[in-house]
Amino acid sequence: MKLKPLALLFTAIAGAPALAAGNLNVYNWSDYIAEDTIPNFQKETGTKVRYDVYDSNEILQAKMLTGKSGYDIVVPSNTFLAKQIQSGLYQPLDKSKLSNYKGLDPAVMKLLAEVDPGNKYAVPYFWGMNTLGINVDKVNKALGGKLPANQWDLLFKPEYVSKLKGCGVSIFDSPSEVFPMALHYLGKDPASKNEADYKAAAALLKQIRPYITRFSSSGYINELAGGSLCLVLGYGGDLNIARNRAIEAKNGVKVQPLVPAQGVGIWIDTMVIPKDAKNLDNAYKFIDYNLRPKVAAANSNYVTYAPGSLEAHKFIDKENLNNPSIFPSPAVMAKSFIMKPIDPKIQRMSTRLWTEVKTGK
Repeated sequence: MKLKPLALLFTAIAGAPALAAGNLNVYNWSDYIAEDTIPNFQKETGTKVRYDVYDSNEILQAKMLTGKSGYDIVVPSNTFLAKQIQSGLYQPLDKSKLSNYKGLDPAVMKLLAEVDPGNKYAVPYFWGMNTLGINVDKVNKALGGKLPANQWDLLFKPEYVSKLKGCGVSIFDSPSEVFPMALHYLGKDPASKNEADYKAAAALLKQIRPYITRFSSSGYINELAGGSLCLVLGYGGDLNIARNRAIEAKNGVKVQPLVPAQGVGIWIDTMVIPKDAKNLDNAYKFIDYNLRPKVAAANSNYVTYAPGSLEAHKFIDKENLNNPSIFPSPAVMAKSFIMKPIDPKIQRMSTRLWTEVKTGK
């Protein structure tokens, strides 16, 4: 998710978190809100928004664990949320202040309750998938015009990915995003607590490491759209953003998000209020504003992810509703898995193994 000029503008509004009643400090993923949502919110409420961005859960968690983050709203993924709730980083929601809460998708709420029992702390913002995206022409040329039956082989089998190094291969710069995908490919539990499983996944990643040209959790959008990457392990919505940017640029680059029949990794990003939030009323106003069906749909149409609001579906572009990399089919969902919280011991191990993978040791 790449930082856009608009986000930079909001980031520059204030150098340090403002504490006055008319302010709001938001920390969100980059490229994760429609361009007019914050201006419209500011105009309607008179609130001055400071909007900063990050591109991995590891960055957000490090910020939150330091304490006194200065933010009123942050947007963690379900994989990190449980640990952060247990650490006392967030405050319970006063749902009476969220008039649009009733429009949330019951199916998404049920999944979220696995890491937030009783849906006490978090509001689903978007949900989506970890999957592959390709430059159709370059991949077809490199492989002779035929994709493997298991599209994950494009990345995880050296015989395929070695042929794609020349046109650019990018994967997440985040062990929490990559290891579950490798484990799933190996037929192991993506949420395994078995150290041997992670060593096997690391061995697989080390096999393909010579052919990975980029580790990126956000910059791959423009690079895929511009033609300097041909295979990306990324977020489904980001891959659609890259596709749309290439179309808008009329640069001849054909980007296609893939949805492997063998399944993808499903995650939920949530809006939560830090324990030390200073602008509490404005935080509730902002969350509720983004839960309005038309606002949620506008955000969804812009970032090409599925919103937490079920009521928003009636306002989402039909092309997006029919896009399996945004709203996957029941058959794909049946083969997919929910990205689950990582055991702290395993997280430390996977971070060490990730360093070994990246350095090629």
